[in-house]
Amino acid sequence: MNACHPAAPWSGFLKGVSIVVTLLLPGVSWLVAVTVPAHLSPVLHTLTIALPLVILLAAAPFVVRDYALRDGTLQVRRLCWTTRVALGELREATIDPQAGAGSIRLFGNGGLFSFSGWFRNAKLGRYRAFVTDWQRAVVLRGAVCTVVLSPADPASFVHALQAPVPPQKQRKPLPRWRQSR
Repeated sequence: MNACHPAAPWSGFLKGVSIVVTLLLPGVSWLVAVTVPAHLSPVLHTLTIALPLVILLAAAPFVVRDYALRDGTLQVRRLCWTTRVALGELREATIDPQAGAGSIRLFGNGGLFSFSGWFRNAKLGRYRAFVTDWQRAVVLRGAVCTVVLSPADPASFVHALQAPVPPQKQRKPLPRWRQSR
C-alpha cells in the first residue's frame, strides 16, 4: 500500500471534548488573570495564565490527517509532520469498532483533537493509537507492535493492505562502464 488514506471525520465525542476543552482552557487563563493577585508572585501568576494556553497550542499540531503504509512502516501524517511507526511484517489488519473499549491511556492525548499515544486494554494489550473516530477503528498487528487507527473508509483501507503487491519491473543492468564502483 502506498496510497494515502484520509483519517475518519471526527466523531461526535471527539468534537465535543475538543470544543469544551478549547473553551475551558482560555477560560481558566482568564479566570486566573482576573482573580489571582499578580503582586503575590508575578512569575507564578504569569505561568498559571500561560499554561492552559500552551496546552491548547501544543495539542493542535497532533491532529491526524491521513495514513499510509510503506515498507513495513506506518506513516501518520499530522498537521505539521509525519509520525512513522515501524510495524515490521504486517500480520493482521482488522476492522474493530470496539478496539478502544476498556482502554487505559498510558501516555498521550485522550481526546483533544485526536486520540493519540500509548493505550492498554485486555483485548489488544499495549497498543499505539492514532484515532479520530473509534467506530471506524482498524487494528494493525505487526511483528513489532499493535497500532489502532481510523481511516475514513476502513474497508477500503484493509482491502488495500490485502491487495497483492505488483511485481516490480526488472531493470536492465547498466553497462559495466556506467556502474558505480
